[in-house]
Amino acid sequence: MATMRIGTIRPAAGATKNPKRRGKGAATGLGGTAGKGHKGHKARSGGSIPAWFEGGQMPIQRRLPKRGFTNHMRVEFQVINIGRLADAAAGTVVDAAWLKEQRLVRRPGPIKLLAGGEIKVALTIKVDAASEAAKKAVEAAGGKVETPNLQG
Repeated sequence: MATMRIGTIRPAAGATKNPKRRGKGAATGLGGTAGKGHKGHKARSGGSIPAWFEGGQMPIQRRLPKRGFTNHMRVEFQVINIGRLADAAAGTVVDAAWLKEQRLVRRPGPIKLLAGGEIKVALTIKVDAASEAAKKAVEAAGGKVETPNLQG
């Protein structure tokens, strides 16, 4: 018995067929127009129809009215309510790394502290922004909120 080598491996008999040889004469059954019919856009070179084309009907992006705008200067904050920090030990420094470790934020980006819930432990919280009510609630519990000076 001959040894099997990687170069001798072949598909099983009858498992593959030769590709259709389009445009190679009448004997192939696909000569002349190569299966594209006669003339027309799809018979041409590069004649594919874009997915958004609606056959000459007024396209949907032109039928619908324009509404509103997108503010490209908008800052998309991840929000954290102070009630989510109630389980932290007193004296903990809460920053982006700590919040990610606790799975309270999932993606990178600016974080904003909001006043939802109650907090009874003194924490040092370092976030990008905080509401006035959240600052007051944290300071009432004996902690402090540090935000960078974002004016400028």
